[in-house]
Amino acid sequence: MDEALLRSLTPRVLAVLVRRGADFAAAEDAVQDALIEAVRVWPADPPRDAKGWLVTVAWRKFLDQARADAARRRREDRVDEEPPPGPTPTADDTLQLYFLCAHPSLTPSSAVALTLRAVGGLTTRQIAQAYLVPEATMAQRISRAKRTVSRVRFDQPGDVATVLRVLYLVFNEGYSGDVDLAAEAIRLTRQLAAAIDHPEVAGLLALMLLHHARRATRTAPDGSLVPLAEQDRSRWDTAAIAEGIALLQAALARDRLGEFQAQAAIAALHADAPTAEETDWVQIVQWYDELTRLTDSPIVRLNRAVAVGEADGPRAGLAALAALDDSLPRHAAVAAYLHERDGDLTTAARLYAEAAHQAPNLAERDYLTRQAARLNASRGR
Repeated sequence: MDEALLRSLTPRVLAVLVRRGADFAAAEDAVQDALIEAVRVWPADPPRDAKGWLVTVAWRKFLDQARADAARRRREDRVDEEPPPGPTPTADDTLQLYFLCAHPSLTPSSAVALTLRAVGGLTTRQIAQAYLVPEATMAQRISRAKRTVSRVRFDQPGDVATVLRVLYLVFNEGYSGDVDLAAEAIRLTRQLAAAIDHPEVAGLLALMLLHHARRATRTAPDGSLVPLAEQDRSRWDTAAIAEGIALLQAALARDRLGEFQAQAAIAALHADAPTAEETDWVQIVQWYDELTRLTDSPIVRLNRAVAVGEADGPRAGLAALAALDDSLPRHAAVAAYLHERDGDLTTAARLYAEAAHQAPNLAERDYLTRQAARLNASRGR
């Protein structure tokens, strides 16, 4: 049994059923029933057209359930008779399924969970483990999301930007449990890039590849964080970097700049530098200026302050930081770093300790605590 084939076909079959008129929740139930049937039947009698077989079986199961359930009789009125046997249309509706799962009426967490379930083919248990929540909690979240999108017309135009934000949220979850969400996000974004010709899709894929290329060097063997400047660049994935840069260059050549292309350009400049000291910080500041123009995000401005500090000196970076709200996440950590570079070790140590208390995870908290302890020790405390 080819599990990878089943997983790749699942969203395409689900999309066909939804396009034919089945609501999302009922369609997914029918597809799951068809997959169970495939596991039972295919080892002894594999079909010549796997997708066509799944569509036919799933559609029959949907119709059987629709006819058996009195509460669904109104839906049955708009369901056409089962199509005659024959080749399944080759059109791939997966793109519309992306749009459906990333519908604006869903919360970001629900959109991510539904995308992983419907497009990614992950089980509810796998998604729950990745998010470190009980399986029942995740099942309720996905069930609510299904009910929400069941009221959405399938032929409504989708918002590519929303889909990309959902995929980027998946990527940033990284790795937890037995599901590598960063790798899954890259797989799904590749799938989206094959279905739609859009420079921001290519930009997001490039960004993911460039960040993922450094993954093996981000933590030490004991699990502690390794900052970018201290990472062993010889261990970066050069093939992923080359692919990311090629995708980015092709996207930028289309002269339709978006935020993911700008972020990828910054990541490419980091990846292209042989050493941390050779990083082109002046260009990075220029890309942050473009990104600020595109998003006007306080977090982008915070990261820009770091780049300014590297390009023009720590005092210039502190001046850029002064214009920002000090309640921003990681504001204290950035201020600590810039004060340390400016030679104010007392203030830097205090800010590192403050940043450690605000850290969103244990690894980051431990890193910042060590920085505060290092500076305190250097001052004889």
